[in-house]
Amino acid sequence: MSDIVNRKVEHIRVCLEEPVESGAQGGLGAWRLDYRGLPEIALDDVDLSTTIAGKTLRAPLIIGAMTGGSSEAGAFNRKLAAAAERCGVGFALGSGRVAIERPEQMPSFQMRDIAPTALIFANLGAVQLNYGVTAADAARLCEETGSDALNLHLNPLQEAVQPEGDTNFRDLAPKMKDLAESLDVPVFVKEVGAGIGRHTASLLAEMPIAGVECAGVGGTSWSRVEAMRGNDKRAAEAGIALGAIGIPTADSLRICRQAMPDRTVISSGGLRTAIDMGISLALGADATACALPYLKAVHEGGEEAVVETIETFIHQLRIIHFVCGARTPAELRGRAYRIDAFGLARR
Repeated sequence: MSDIVNRKVEHIRVCLEEPVESGAQGGLGAWRLDYRGLPEIALDDVDLSTTIAGKTLRAPLIIGAMTGGSSEAGAFNRKLAAAAERCGVGFALGSGRVAIERPEQMPSFQMRDIAPTALIFANLGAVQLNYGVTAADAARLCEETGSDALNLHLNPLQEAVQPEGDTNFRDLAPKMKDLAESLDVPVFVKEVGAGIGRHTASLLAEMPIAGVECAGVGGTSWSRVEAMRGNDKRAAEAGIALGAIGIPTADSLRICRQAMPDRTVISSGGLRTAIDMGISLALGADATACALPYLKAVHEGGEEAVVETIETFIHQLRIIHFVCGARTPAELRGRAYRIDAFGLARR
């Protein structure tokens, strides 16, 4: 197995077996939904359907980017994609760099045969544009995976901790802009768990991208994942010490919405409950994504467990919308209050 393929296998193992959560608060817990004892709508009035990248989802849920690049990862992806198709939600592939460098691994990313109508995101690390990946490579990845959109992910913290990391992030913004202009599919930019702050959001707002996924601090820390992969003492120490650095999810989400008011904003980073998802929608997200809950579900119970997890989230989200008097996710926006240090609610 090549180093990059082995790394993909190790990432799955660590996420399933080790404590990879950042341990930091994502900030969503400081907010409360605007519960209405008199919602003035019926539960049957709630419609969670949402359009992302030109495709209509049954609910504003996306199975977040996780894996690909090995036979084990491919098996997980097929079950996750099948569940997304059955439930009418989105599905994001893990980084496709390995498929570009090792074409024999491309099948672990090719899910269109079992998810013919699902929204599928391809995925590449933005930093790879400084290491030989071209617009033609990105276009081929999207074409061969049948993806509807491309996620360019930002992960400087992970790369800096990773012993074999790629850390030349010089002058990436113009290259990302050129790539977004050249592709036939919409391009999104996502962090991987350290969030998007004001400076980065302002740079992204100048690019012709379709939207962003904030992926704030509060969930899986890829710094911690890298720390637990091997025997590099310095990497392990740095990964643990810096695992909580970044922008909390609630803050990153609001920053992205302010910087890009008319583009798609996806909330992720520690979303573990339907309440987290509902608060995210109320704070301005168009859709929500998470990965670890689905990875654990597929590992423990296969496709059916993933479907059950998704359906539980959808059922609870419908109730949340109902009790907040919101017929749609768009109506839920703004229906949340922040709890300050004195326990007082304020918008």
